[in-house]
Amino acid sequence: MKISSKVECGIISLVDICVYSNNSVVTVINISARQHISAKYLEQILPQLRQANIIRSVKGAKGGYTLTRPAEKITLYEVINALDRNVLGEVTFDNKEDSLIAGALSECLWSKMTEYLQSFTENVTLRDIADRYDKLSAGGGEPMYYI
Repeated sequence: MKISSKVECGIISLVDICVYSNNSVVTVINISARQHISAKYLEQILPQLRQANIIRSVKGAKGGYTLTRPAEKITLYEVINALDRNVLGEVTFDNKEDSLIAGALSECLWSKMTEYLQSFTENVTLRDIADRYDKLSAGGGEPMYYI
């Protein structure tokens, strides 16, 4: 599966906002510095998440972004669809592949894979990813072995 950098950076920025907001706003500059993503690139991605009602922007000198609702109510499905509808969309074939084999392949493989990915991403929340990030950043990742 190939995910665009826009989707990846969008998810990363949302996790950053979730983890670092502490009932406050998070600035593009701070996200950029922490996650090593260009601020100009974030300024292209974050408005799409705002239009999808996932984040809200606060204008002014102390402005930035915050989540519109609790992280446990924001699914990966809606984030991915806000940034790129093709990732979790139906697979379509070119006209030259309009055959019974293509139909069987679509029915037995692509449709089932699409359904699974949609269902899976509907059950993963921003809170799940943020909690995993917190655990990894606190040293709760892989065990370290010393010789």
